[in-house]
Amino acid sequence: MVFCWLIDDSFNDDEDIIISGGENISSVEVENIMMTHPSILEVAVVAKPDIKWGEVPAAFVKLKLNHGLPLPTEVELIQWCKSRMAGFQTPKYVQLLEDLPKTSTGKVQKHELRKLLTSNYEQ
Repeated sequence: MVFCWLIDDSFNDDEDIIISGGENISSVEVENIMMTHPSILEVAVVAKPDIKWGEVPAAFVKLKLNHGLPLPTEVELIQWCKSRMAGFQTPKYVQLLEDLPKTSTGKVQKHELRKLLTSNYEQ
């Protein structure tokens, strides 16, 4: 009997943990909390490089169409998160996107979101 494993190099469990000032933050946990916001359709949380903390959570959000209701701003989403999760878990950066980058099977390409952050790191 022969067993064969296909290794997907694009997936790394370590990348789902953000280490901010010595605290371990699960990006999946932050995403799950953010998905309870009534205006959020999709969200992906990744580590953003930070000079002081090493990494901080950064959220990329696709909003639902609210049919005439005002959509939340990035600042309002951060404030909403602050009231529902620990301070160190709260995304320090939120960017609204029309669509999250995905593979042909529908999985969010977090590495593409990280590229957006690292290209803006000097800012």
